Parts: sequence; structure tokens; C-alpha cells
Amino acid sequence: MQCKFMLTVIDRYQRSLAARPLLTQSLTTAVLFAVGDITAQQGIEKKGLEKHEFVRTGRMFAYGGGMSFFQLRFLDYFQHKPPERKDINTCISGTMFYVRKRKPTNTPSPFPAVFGPAATIWFKILSKRVVLPNKNAEILARVACDQLLFAPVFIGVFLSSMGVLEGSSPKEKLDKSYVDTLQTNWMVWPFVQLANFKFVPLQHRVLAVNVASIGWNSYLSLANAK
Repeated sequence: MQCKFMLTVIDRYQRSLAARPLLTQSLTTAVLFAVGDITAQQGIEKKGLEKHEFVRTGRMFAYGGGMSFFQLRFLDYFQHKPPERKDINTCISGTMFYVRKRKPTNTPSPFPAVFGPAATIWFKILSKRVVLPNKNAEILARVACDQLLFAPVFIGVFLSSMGVLEGSSPKEKLDKSYVDTLQTNWMVWPFVQLANFKFVPLQHRVLAVNVASIGWNSYLSLANAK
């Protein structure tokens, strides 16, 4: 009975992934980021339900990928059509206006919901752009790009986003936690990504990373809460 249920869930996930890949992987990432925070608060910090910080879990969900319809359409547009300069300027101006005008609040916002969609597009870029005759060399090159380009940027984005959502200073977050978090990342993720790029099909790589990330997301939640 349980096996049949799991097969049904997997089948529905596969159908959703085929029909709406960006949305499916974004929401999956959001849920697993939230699971990582719940694990940190309940499994490590032992807060109990009464002291659980639901807003903190909400922030992790928002960052992980709970994107609005507009953001999904926006990313899809840029993925399939080269952006014009005026579109890029409009995006940057709107984003900076939002950051400057936004009042400090504990309410989760869709603005920093970037990891799931960005990771989905990033893996597609790697699969298309980093192609070498020797497959082992290709995997090593993709891991190097992932860890030297994507990881440093998105650890910074994560800490800055949490600072914005919490109404605190993103710079203070970065000064306090960025270097330690990045060094810890390099002790874990190169090995995870080696296995991911070698054994996991492209359409399942974000999911594989997200499942492996439950422990990492717990660490990120703890690092951000310091």
C-alpha cells in the first residue's frame, strides 16, 4: 500500500515536472528549504512547537523558491528570449527601488525567492555550455564552475536576502557569516555535485540537490540565526 502511494506521488511529480519544470522545481525547493529550517529548530535547537519561529521558516520557504506568477513568467521570458538593455535596466531599477523602499518586517516576501528557479536555469546552462570530449573532465569542469561561480554568489544572495527580510543590515550578515559559510560549503558540496553531475539526469538534479540540502539548509538556518 505504501509502495503504491509512493509510486503515485512519483508519477504525479514526473508529470508536473514535464508540464511545468520551473514551477515544480521552485516549489519543491521552497518546501525543502522550509524542512531544513524546521529540522534546525526542532532537531538541533530543540525549541518545541510553542517556541518555533514560523516567520523564520517562512523566510527560508520564500528564499527557496516560493515565487509569484510574475517572477516565473519573467525568468521564463529571459530563458527563451535574449533580454534587451531596456528590459535589464527596468528589472534592476525596480529591484533596487523595492529594496530601498521596503520597510523592515518579519513577513516573508517573494522578492528573495530565487534559489529554486536560479538553480534550475543554472544546471541547464552548465549542461549546454560546459561540454568536453572527456566526460570525467566535463564533470570536474561543471563542479568547478558551480563551486567557484554559483556557490559564492548565492551564499551572498542568501545572507543578504535574509538580512532584507529581517529588516537588518545585509552587510552585517555578510561580514559575520559569509566567509565561514562559504568555507563550510567547499567542504561538502564539491563531493555532492560530483555525484550529482555523474549519476543524476538533468531534470532531477535540482531535486537531488534539494534532498541532499536538508542538512545543509539546517546549517544555513543556524548560520543565519547567529
